[in-house]
Amino acid sequence: MTYLEAIALGVLQGITEFLPISSSGHLILAEKFFHIKGTGLTFDVFLHLGTLLAVLIYFWQDWWNILSFKRDKKHNPRLLFYLILATIPGVIAGLFLEDAVATVFRSAERVAFMLIIMSIPMILAEIFSRQKESVYQLNLPKALIIGCAQALAVIPGTSRSGITMSAGMLVGLKRPEAARFSFLLSAPIIAGAGFYEALKVLQGGEPFSIVYVIGFLASFISGLAVIAWLLRFLRTHTFYPFVVYRILLAVFILWRLNG
Repeated sequence: MTYLEAIALGVLQGITEFLPISSSGHLILAEKFFHIKGTGLTFDVFLHLGTLLAVLIYFWQDWWNILSFKRDKKHNPRLLFYLILATIPGVIAGLFLEDAVATVFRSAERVAFMLIIMSIPMILAEIFSRQKESVYQLNLPKALIIGCAQALAVIPGTSRSGITMSAGMLVGLKRPEAARFSFLLSAPIIAGAGFYEALKVLQGGEPFSIVYVIGFLASFISGLAVIAWLLRFLRTHTFYPFVVYRILLAVFILWRLNG
């Protein structure tokens, strides 16, 4: 892998991890259409660590309040408990569907299909959501609903952020607050996936390369920028621009594959 390819994949990971357009789907498409090969598990770990660090740094004050169990009108001391429980469905889905995701679902055609199908929850969220509550007004049933939605994100083309933000809005969260909970919820699932992949890397004894650091920095910087931009964007805009992008991308993929 060249340095330029490492930067490109790092930026791609940082952008698509948080925008509701599917990071895993875009990485598969990059391999398919741009023939970028040889990323490997180690490189994937560093990309995920970059986006994890972006979430931890951008939301450092939220994490401080969550981990200190701060209790007042604007904070919910149970939020850490909700984040942990909401992570469990995604972990279970990842463990049971790991082989299927690596084989059956890892094709450009299926990514295109999921890009279209999983745009429907985003549309429904815009039509039917009440958007009244903040993250700190969540309760256990609502957190679990969002967690179960996150389990679907193991399928490339779904978008973890898209499905969890949609679920958040449908249970009553304001659009920017749904994005905030989605980003907070990404931390344990990204950390868990990174740790799981890191164990495989250590067992394989893969040598270290500078491209890992380059990918990490590109993922971190782009992820940090996208989080800040998206939270501002969602204060006054809907999910519809992302829905249009997903559908147009899916149509383009199917045209390329069948043309």
